[in-house]
Amino acid sequence: MVTDVTFRLTTTRFDEDYTPSSNSRATTNFANLARGEDRRQNLRNALTMIDHRFHELADEPTRDRYRVELDIVSVALRFGRDEDGDEDFPALEMLEVTVVDRRTGERRPGIVGNNFSSYLRDYDFSIRLPGAAAAAGCPVVPDDFGDLHGRLFQHFLDSEAYRERFALPPVICISVSTSRTYHRTGFAHPVLGIEYAQDSFSLTDAYFGKMGLQVRYFMPRGSAAPLAFYFRGDLIADYADLQLIGTIATMETFQKIYRPEIYNALSPAGDVYRPSLEHEDFARTQVDYDRDERSRLAVIQGRYAEEHLMNRHRETLEQWARDVVDVVR
Repeated sequence: MVTDVTFRLTTTRFDEDYTPSSNSRATTNFANLARGEDRRQNLRNALTMIDHRFHELADEPTRDRYRVELDIVSVALRFGRDEDGDEDFPALEMLEVTVVDRRTGERRPGIVGNNFSSYLRDYDFSIRLPGAAAAAGCPVVPDDFGDLHGRLFQHFLDSEAYRERFALPPVICISVSTSRTYHRTGFAHPVLGIEYAQDSFSLTDAYFGKMGLQVRYFMPRGSAAPLAFYFRGDLIADYADLQLIGTIATMETFQKIYRPEIYNALSPAGDVYRPSLEHEDFARTQVDYDRDERSRLAVIQGRYAEEHLMNRHRETLEQWARDVVDVVR
């Protein structure tokens, strides 16, 4: 039985001095901001936006009590040393939030997850999915699409490496899908805001489902559109208000930068909402972002995962995945 699939965690402070590591995906929200001649100003603007939004949601009008600190959690997949010395693969990256109370000096742990970055997901969506469609002559989703990624992620959450470092499961917060319609449910949470439900599950919903995560959609107070929250456990009962506020402030800021047509729209979502990147009634932030470049880089990153993970370790991973299924049974 293959038992040597383990994880190694490292952390990097995300601040205006942040420089991406060589293993960080270039399309990751935080890594993209730290590129180019305006990198320091981009980072400073984003961090200021996060702090301002945090104070709005925390009802702190002076905007000087709290500071949101962010750490990038990098997770390397370990197979044991091989003859080439290539023993680790950069499996995923997430953000960890810490809320600093300037008034009391207290440091409060926030939520880990928030942003989610994965080379293997790039491989699945940018290499494997188009390859399956080309072979079939039409759009098709393989039955086992996302299975390996999902098992590895759940194995990570159940691992000693995760449990020693984090007390609660992660919450991943991303944009709603432009291919789905969302309807208000009538439920509202004091922090998360107005809840929405989608008309049907998207491919992303199904992919995160294989990671053991369910989804709910909420539009916080003062937001222009709902956010998708993927979580394991109970989103409402498991996390304190300030923890949820830290995640909303962080991820809504990134979405305002990367999808201003949706999250910096001048008119908020109504009872029935269909997101679109074609809307023109929105305000741009002071941080520019090239979405076309992101699409091109996703293919490059997918090929990197194909070469350095799937081709090199495919047999080990497939055997490990079979062993996991056998153990569950």
